[in-house]
Amino acid sequence: MPKLGMEEIRRRQLIDATIASIHEVGFADSSLSRISAKAGVSTGIVHHYFKDKADLLEATLRRLGTNLRLAVVSRLRGAKTPVERLMAVIDGNMGSEVFTPEGVSAWLAFWAQVPNNERLARVQRIIVGRLHDNLVDALRPLTPGHDVQAIATLVASLIDGLWLRAALKREPPNGETARLLVIDYLNAKLNLNIPME
Repeated sequence: MPKLGMEEIRRRQLIDATIASIHEVGFADSSLSRISAKAGVSTGIVHHYFKDKADLLEATLRRLGTNLRLAVVSRLRGAKTPVERLMAVIDGNMGSEVFTPEGVSAWLAFWAQVPNNERLARVQRIIVGRLHDNLVDALRPLTPGHDVQAIATLVASLIDGLWLRAALKREPPNGETARLLVIDYLNAKLNLNIPME
């Protein structure tokens, strides 16, 4: 594993504090002073590593997207069949390392900001596009070509909807239950026999 420099360590620390703050008090009340206190550093340190709050928030959304990408990529490495590739994409988006109370709170908060914030909207388009492309690639060997785009869009919408529902519930998100709902849809739609385990 590469050795991290102080800048990368501090940036991660501040991004983690931003996610935790959004989870605890919401997007609007996650001020730089609250985030810096959560990280155990001064507000000046935040300004040393990020131009302003908008810069920190964009970096936080990028990190959330990177976490999803890495979760998918790590699972794709072991996937050998088309169904395994499809499940790698789904499991990467519902895995316990990303589908956490803090993660779903942060996503919901960012989604609410996207319509009015072009910086965040640009990052979100990349994340959404990556999920769609991964699903299309995984579905292509499993379904007729003319259905691939529509099914990928529906599966992505189902995943997003499950994240949204998880963010709105009081109890912690249940990735396994969410995963089973996606599998149930795919088995019915594509006549697959993905195990419900």
